[in-house]
Amino acid sequence: MTEAVTPPSPSPSDPPSEALPPEKPGGSSADSADSTAAENAITPADIRDGAAVALLVGVAGVLLGALWVWLAPRVQYVSNGEAVFLRNTESEGRIGSDGTFLLLSAALGALSAVAVFLWRRRGGVPLVIGLGVGSVFAALVGWRVGLWLGPTSDLVVAAGKAGKGVPFDAPMQLLAYGVLLGWPMVAILVHLGLTAVWGPKDPPAAEPWAGAYTTPDGLLPRPPQD
Repeated sequence: MTEAVTPPSPSPSDPPSEALPPEKPGGSSADSADSTAAENAITPADIRDGAAVALLVGVAGVLLGALWVWLAPRVQYVSNGEAVFLRNTESEGRIGSDGTFLLLSAALGALSAVAVFLWRRRGGVPLVIGLGVGSVFAALVGWRVGLWLGPTSDLVVAAGKAGKGVPFDAPMQLLAYGVLLGWPMVAILVHLGLTAVWGPKDPPAAEPWAGAYTTPDGLLPRPPQD
């Protein structure tokens, strides 16, 4: 004959067993968010890349100045020995000079954006800032280089060298200084567009409520059957 054995009840003096804290259902999403934030953090290497982009793009402004002098339509003056006059008062050369500068700036801005994107496809804030600062500097360098490479701005000396009644080229000049923004605006827009379309994509974040409806095996529980 067997006797039923009942487990002894815990005495009040026994220390309570420690229960493990419940796992937070959103733990995996928090970890992924922390890892994503760590990957997007700005590093000294990113700052160096932005500075290098600003320097290289700014130096490219020399090419803009040379092309502007070569391709821009020229305005000519003529002297009668006492004063200097426009040879053709209806000439649109000055407007064409501004348009040539703007078109060249837009083309070089797009090329610089493509080059920066191909060099550092992942992008980043320092890279975009470096591209913008370098583009502004490049436009200013191109403008000043064009004035330096073009005809002299001293009309008296130029008229004296040309002689009476002989037309001579007017100095390079920008009538609308807003064209200086052509390079930076195009560069930033093209780079952002390339990054948005072909740049690396962030992994999708896990839903914070997903863990509350899954078993430890990762499977959804079977609904109770009637």
